Amino acid sequence: MSKSALFDKIDLSLIRVLHTVITECSVSRAAIRLQSSQPAVSAQLRRLRELTGDPLLVRCGQSMAPTDVALSLLEPASAILQHAQAMFGHKSAVREFDPATTTLTFRIAATDYLDPCFLPELTLRLRRLAPHVRVEVVPLTSDLDYRRSLARGEVDLVIGNWLEPSDELHLGRLLTDEVVCLVSEDHPAARLPKEGKRAWTVEQYLAAEHIAPPPLHPGAVGIIDEHLAMQGLRRNIVVRNPHFAQLPYMVAGSLLVLTTGRRFCERYARDLKVRLIRCPVSFPSLNYYQLWHDLTHHSAASRWLREQVRDVVRGLHQVRPPVRDGADSPAAPPSSPARVA
Repeated sequence: MSKSALFDKIDLSLIRVLHTVITECSVSRAAIRLQSSQPAVSAQLRRLRELTGDPLLVRCGQSMAPTDVALSLLEPASAILQHAQAMFGHKSAVREFDPATTTLTFRIAATDYLDPCFLPELTLRLRRLAPHVRVEVVPLTSDLDYRRSLARGEVDLVIGNWLEPSDELHLGRLLTDEVVCLVSEDHPAARLPKEGKRAWTVEQYLAAEHIAPPPLHPGAVGIIDEHLAMQGLRRNIVVRNPHFAQLPYMVAGSLLVLTTGRRFCERYARDLKVRLIRCPVSFPSLNYYQLWHDLTHHSAASRWLREQVRDVVRGLHQVRPPVRDGADSPAAPPSSPARVA
């Protein structure tokens, strides 16, 4: 078969099936995402196998896995779909998307660093406004290459905090937060005066026993430690735990120090025997963002998803619980979510 004859057998819908089947590693899940039937997607997969001369998906235990050829086709397929969306898709998508009837699957990579109530509130809001959608929260860990996952369409949105987010992605700032320390009421630093010789010093802070999550990105050390390293400082981390919501409970029963955003800590200060205190090291504000790729930039569904994230963050900001600050804790600075595209 000549190259021109082969090219004539390929259309955009077939490339979309190729991309979806490879990212889902499942014909049935791909059919749901494509709003098609399993027999129809199976038939298109057979066409793709004939065109490529490769099985594309092979059995691996109880699941399917993409072949090397399939993985090599994923990025070119993403690029084709991205350019087609930019050329033709955004106007028709605006007319066709209806939250009340859509059966799309939204995949969101995030942590609970921003606020322990954020992901539950977002999930409930999505299910309330779009009752037929599926929501998958993907852990934002060092094992996830979030740039590649966005480019491949494996996730729709990434939510987190970075000193400097990736400049190849679209960005919407959600909120700015103050860095504080969370300690037990029995921690010596909670009883020190705000000023004077006995105030908590930088040296005492660094020497204290710290608890922290593992870095979120491959090769990174985390925002707090990255900023400390820029000043030639290093703290004494004795506990690493990826389950961020567990950390305040560990702080409450020990002399561990958790350094993170005020908003997160405030949620626990009502119910646990903990105090928020000022960190003796000067930290820049924590900035939380949502990131997305050109692949979904003009998609009405993705735009709607970003709007829901923005609105949930605004709602959490408006309802702030009363907290018991330690003697060293200043008043919380005003912060508000920025407008998101």
